[in-house]
Amino acid sequence: MYSAISRNKRNTVFIVLIFLVIVGALGFGAGALYGNYSIGFVVLVIAGLYALIQYFGASRQALSLSHAQRVDAVTAPRLYRTVENLSITMGLPMPEVYVVVDPAPNAFATGRDPEHAVVAATTGLLEIMDDSELEGVMAHELGHVKNYDIRVSMMVFGLVVAVGFLADVLLRMSFFSALSGGNRNSNNNNGGGSNPVFLVLGLVAMIVAPLAAAGVQAAVSRQREYLADATGALTTRYPEGLARALEKLAGHGRPMRTQNTSMSHLWISDPMKPGLMDRLFSTHPPLDDRVKRLRENAGTF
Repeated sequence: MYSAISRNKRNTVFIVLIFLVIVGALGFGAGALYGNYSIGFVVLVIAGLYALIQYFGASRQALSLSHAQRVDAVTAPRLYRTVENLSITMGLPMPEVYVVVDPAPNAFATGRDPEHAVVAATTGLLEIMDDSELEGVMAHELGHVKNYDIRVSMMVFGLVVAVGFLADVLLRMSFFSALSGGNRNSNNNNGGGSNPVFLVLGLVAMIVAPLAAAGVQAAVSRQREYLADATGALTTRYPEGLARALEKLAGHGRPMRTQNTSMSHLWISDPMKPGLMDRLFSTHPPLDDRVKRLRENAGTF
């Protein structure tokens, strides 16, 4: 468990480096497009500042995207007390608690460390889970907090958003440069926009960069779900509660009303509509497999 926590802390550094490499590649691609490689360095500086901003602000961005509403012991006593009791058991500071008004049963945790953690559950989850199942789900989410998964997930969230934005900008620059290049005199040496190779590079960057970011997102997320399941089961000493909760998520699962691919890895169950690309780059291991692991290892928790 402790080695996994240390590994997740190191993963944060690796993800920042991957983020800088991908963004830097897009920046230097834009530099090549306009014949000015200083653009690449400017983009890297901006990317570094963006990573810093994401470190401190990504959790608020995730809450805003999910339209989460903060609650307390008065407005949501069942959820709040469950989180409070589990936090005491796990020796964690009490996180902020939020509710997302959505009939799809789901929950997530975010934040940069246990002292700045946030947990959230949908109204759909609260409606279908009994007390032991709700405890299992929130123990899973607090497992993400304890294992520092939330820090890794937060940086992945920032990576996916930034890469998608930059890839879109680069594509638009490619088209603009190609169109303007066709209207320039052939002896005009202002940038490389007249070269159709740069349009092709822009298209390739638009496709490859988001796929690379999605691959990082999926790889990081799948293993952390298994670890959080184990942490939750160890906390409650009742793995059957979480196993039943996951079965309900599989049976009652539906797409979230407000979907955002950049934060899909934060949820306990994939909130996206099923499709080919979702299956290829799924951020979650199959629920049936997670239930099987919990029950097979019930005697060790």
